[in-house]
Amino acid sequence: DLFSFANELPEQLCVISARAPIPLPPFGNAWYAINFEASQGRWSNVEQALSSRELILKFMNEACDAYGLDTNNISLLGFSQGTVLSYSIALSYPEKIKNLVALSGYIDENLLLSDYREKDHSKLQVYASHGQLDQVIPMDWALKAQDLLTQLDVDKTFEEYPTGHGVSPQNFHSFRKWLEKRLP
Repeated sequence: DLFSFANELPEQLCVISARAPIPLPPFGNAWYAINFEASQGRWSNVEQALSSRELILKFMNEACDAYGLDTNNISLLGFSQGTVLSYSIALSYPEKIKNLVALSGYIDENLLLSDYREKDHSKLQVYASHGQLDQVIPMDWALKAQDLLTQLDVDKTFEEYPTGHGVSPQNFHSFRKWLEKRLP
């Protein structure tokens, strides 16, 4: 659970964690269904993912209003599905997001607004990392995301770690330093 990172992040951050809406016992919750079938390969429920993207956007707006937060200084941090959805928000609505920490995820272009390439992404800053031994999301998918970020003129940092689908202590310390440098 990423919320466990909250006490270790810079004090000037207002850390708010959203719970994914789909129960996934015994692991917790998911933002959308992922199916692994031999005949069809791996696929995601795009309708559920798009619904979750909109739910997160609504939640962000409500949180900014409720806590009086600066809407021009929003940072997203996601892991796995959270990264996929964070990318979809940041690339579809780059005017809303300043920083994105994208851990063990990829860009699913099915979740981006159709006009995302026409938007100005030059102010968006992304820290992305991926485990070299990730057994859930292939490294190739993370690298493909970096290629797209380059095409969109996104200021990005990408790091690989000798881990599986997780966040190592070294990875945590690296993204925390990256984020600290970008805070007002």
